[in-house]
Amino acid sequence: MTILQALDRYYDRMAARGEAEAPGYSREKISFAITLSSDGEPIDCIDLREINGKRLVPRQIEVPAAIKRASGIAPNLLWDKSAYVLGRTAGEGRRTADEHAAFKARHAGLLTGTADVGLEALARFLAAWKPERFDAAPFREDVLDANIVFRLEGDQGFLHGRDAARRLVAGSSPPAENSGGTICLVTGRAAAAQRLHASIKGVDGAQSSGASLVSFNLDAFTSYNKEQGDNAPVSVDAAFRYGASLNRMLGRASRNRLPRPIGDATVVFWADAAGASEAAAAAAEDIFSALINPSAGEADPEKLGDDVSAAAKARDFMDQVAAGRPLRNADQRLTDGVRFHVLGLSPNAARLSVRFWLDGSFATFARRLSEHYADLAIEPAPWRARLPAVNRLLVKTTSLQEKFDNIPPLLAGEMMRAVLTGGLYPRTLLSAAIMRLRAGDELTGWHAAAIRAVLVRHQRRKRISADIPGRGETPVSLDREHPSIGYQLGRLFAVYELAQRSALGRGVKSTIRDKYFGAASATPASIFPVIISNGQNHLSKVRKDKPGWAHVLERELEEIVGRITPARPFSLPRSMPLEDQGEFAIGYYHQRAARLGGSQADQFAAEDSEEGEDNA
Repeated sequence: MTILQALDRYYDRMAARGEAEAPGYSREKISFAITLSSDGEPIDCIDLREINGKRLVPRQIEVPAAIKRASGIAPNLLWDKSAYVLGRTAGEGRRTADEHAAFKARHAGLLTGTADVGLEALARFLAAWKPERFDAAPFREDVLDANIVFRLEGDQGFLHGRDAARRLVAGSSPPAENSGGTICLVTGRAAAAQRLHASIKGVDGAQSSGASLVSFNLDAFTSYNKEQGDNAPVSVDAAFRYGASLNRMLGRASRNRLPRPIGDATVVFWADAAGASEAAAAAAEDIFSALINPSAGEADPEKLGDDVSAAAKARDFMDQVAAGRPLRNADQRLTDGVRFHVLGLSPNAARLSVRFWLDGSFATFARRLSEHYADLAIEPAPWRARLPAVNRLLVKTTSLQEKFDNIPPLLAGEMMRAVLTGGLYPRTLLSAAIMRLRAGDELTGWHAAAIRAVLVRHQRRKRISADIPGRGETPVSLDREHPSIGYQLGRLFAVYELAQRSALGRGVKSTIRDKYFGAASATPASIFPVIISNGQNHLSKVRKDKPGWAHVLERELEEIVGRITPARPFSLPRSMPLEDQGEFAIGYYHQRAARLGGSQADQFAAEDSEEGEDNA
């Protein structure tokens, strides 16, 4: 199923819930309503804005569909911004007079001969209005450049909602079906093609006025001398339906979008109820939102129960999916036949790029998410209650200064695709995490989880057997027998660092991790001789002050060295590939968290393993 077909079908779900705009209408940001007397005199200017935190923001109101504007002058019907409606703007407004004249001319033709008292009032207002009138009551400065609608004195609704206005809107729209038209690529029926598709609003980073998902503006994009929408004919009705569906899901308060972009991609998701009930489709959306964005907070108590948190619910659901139980056993609201769609949109000047588009059964998506969280498993885990969101994982492991804006966009798209398709995680995630460690990032459980996920999925897909020297699935927790030389060298490095801290105290300003971690993981043969030499000095001091603890450290070193080069002289590789550098980081992380025995060792290891732990 294509993106537009899936969006077109979702419109029916919106309509059944009473959320869909009628054909010829769209939801727009409206700030003010001018109240007119029956004679067309402006008697009030009502502020429709709502409080959002400390700011006043426009209200989303259903109005006659917005005109697609590029650089020309094109007035909307029965509403518009102040330059069109009143001939006034806060800026220089070099073409404000032309915009106002176009608004008056369009309505003069449409309102001529109307018998509706509200539309007559609007016609009288426009005929008598002079832009200088704005300087008098009831108008004020914050009306400038805001979107404005009209209301008749004594009415509760707006002019564009009156029956006569709706007939006017319907009469100004092109026919949806046309036996002589082209075949619509969405519905398969003959219909008049939409020339300019609806503007899509709400994509982070895109133009606030909206951007195009489907457009043709250069000769290179066209064929057979066709213009604009005729190159990929979508009927007027289908273009409206998919635009209305996508714009509604992209709304800030929508439950069908992730609150924060994944990289530069704004993500929306929805279920198709054609093969299931509306309740099952809604349940699938609720569950997917909780699983893919577990850091969003507590779920609706009416849906998940007052005594169960969203995190606990998500973990229980994942456990049951991992155990192979039917989805209905995991959540009674679910049924078979729910198809699911996930769409990632990125800004691209005045257009939108599809970063990823995934569709399939909800059961498949649930199973892939379960596999994703299983691959991320690491001990000790850096998260305690909630599962790790994709965005949180990326910002902790690949982003400079842990800023969401610094997540590499292509990496984020590839990561999301891997999570939802079950494919290999991008190798760039492994390289980015290791690069951040070399740049001085503290090795936390977030880094270890990301690195392990890349390694184990690659190992599983490539069917690398555990009996091949140096390979085997990267362990979740400390595995002293793991055959990877990178893993064992990471353990060795961690023990020498522990010896240094034991000798010099926890107040040491620069540890071997700060100086040698990157080089030790990439070129061990050139660095480990220095580390071992210094380590022996540190152990000598520990023997004097803490002989019992020195014995524990030496025993651990002997065990690790025996794993690296059993029955032959101690040797180190000149360089290690990226995968072994990842194993090095995992081995180091596991060894730091290990309890080596004895009360002193237990206390020291516990304190040391807490460094860098993040519970966000």
